Amino acid sequence: QVQLVESGGGLVQPGGSLRLSCAGSGSMFGFNAMGWYRQAPGKQRELVASISSGGSTTYADYVKGRFTISRDSAKKTVYLQMNSLRLEITAVYYCNAHQILPPRVYWGQGTQVTVSS
Repeated sequence: QVQLVESGGGLVQPGGSLRLSCAGSGSMFGFNAMGWYRQAPGKQRELVASISSGGSTTYADYVKGRFTISRDSAKKTVYLQMNSLRLEITAVYYCNAHQILPPRVYWGQGTQVTVSS
């Protein structure tokens, strides 16, 4: 059974940093694209950042220059380094992974990130 387990969320003050991790397990062939989405209360889930199996990255405009996505494909793990955090970053952050074979998209259970003074 494929699972994505997120960690690293929590409460942080404005201007602070957090590092999210998402470890995949149970997938024999691993994942192509992996990424992070977020969902704030009353809003739709939206892309924060993604990274391909080759290392190409995509970022939402509001995080460019402040967030960095990376991965360790051997460990089937994706990371999101979040710096210079702002109040509007508060949301539940979900890990997303596209399994190679059989092709299927998986989601983590979500981790809460709260930016508050």
